[in-house]
Amino acid sequence: MRRFLASILGIFFGANALWMLAIPFHWYAHIPGVTETGPSNAHLIRDVGCAFLVAALALLWFVVAPKRAWPAVLAAGTFLFLHSSIHVWDTVAGREHPHLLLAEIPTVILPAILTLWLGCPSFSGSDRQRVVGTKDSAN
Repeated sequence: MRRFLASILGIFFGANALWMLAIPFHWYAHIPGVTETGPSNAHLIRDVGCAFLVAALALLWFVVAPKRAWPAVLAAGTFLFLHSSIHVWDTVAGREHPHLLLAEIPTVILPAILTLWLGCPSFSGSDRQRVVGTKDSAN
């Protein structure tokens, strides 16, 4: 289940990243609400597209090697969660319309939370010791 979810999210973020990198002004014009955030900036869109591409690659790596890739997915999830938090904060601060936030729940917020969840290791005692380098003890 976790690998399937990682593959779906990886493809989703990868497609978005490639769109941002290849044709940033097209991406800017076609994502709902983006034009309301200010003028387009191809360099900034491509920079963020690079971050989304790294997140996609981490998720796709997780599909084939979850015990090795989870730190990369955790880092990707942290970026995505912070990114989604900015969307929430802009709404709370009155800079964005609340209806936009509702549209961003399935496209920005939920994928960020799911990616962060995927990045949290769920190993048993011996696996945790081998991967993380700690022992499960009651100290």
